[in-house]
Amino acid sequence: MFGPLSSRLVPLVGLRFRWIGRICLILLILTGSFNLAYRGFTWSDLFNGTLWQKTFGRTLGIRLLLVGVVLALSAVHDFYIGPRATALWQERPDDPRAARLRRQAGWIGRLSFLLALVIVALGIALVRGGF
Repeated sequence: MFGPLSSRLVPLVGLRFRWIGRICLILLILTGSFNLAYRGFTWSDLFNGTLWQKTFGRTLGIRLLLVGVVLALSAVHDFYIGPRATALWQERPDDPRAARLRRQAGWIGRLSFLLALVIVALGIALVRGGF
């Protein structure tokens, strides 16, 4: 279905835009830290459990857990499945293993996108006081 051009183009596009995702993750961590400080929470509140006893803290904890899942999925995609799929696709484009790895990479991307939407929704709820 895909020609030799796509087997070279897909990895290049992924590498080119990977840095945008990483910059966004860094910005999320920084703005989240500033928002906690703005709301009056300190580092000690994170570690002594004060933050996690309130609804705000529990919602934040779920959000942080989902961010960790997205980071883990990204690592699996970027360092394991993606390189294997690309190498196999370039060597033997018709190999069923290459197709399977590409499908896995696609599902990881879709799942990461859905989790990112949930993370954004939780962030909006935290800011607006929905939880």
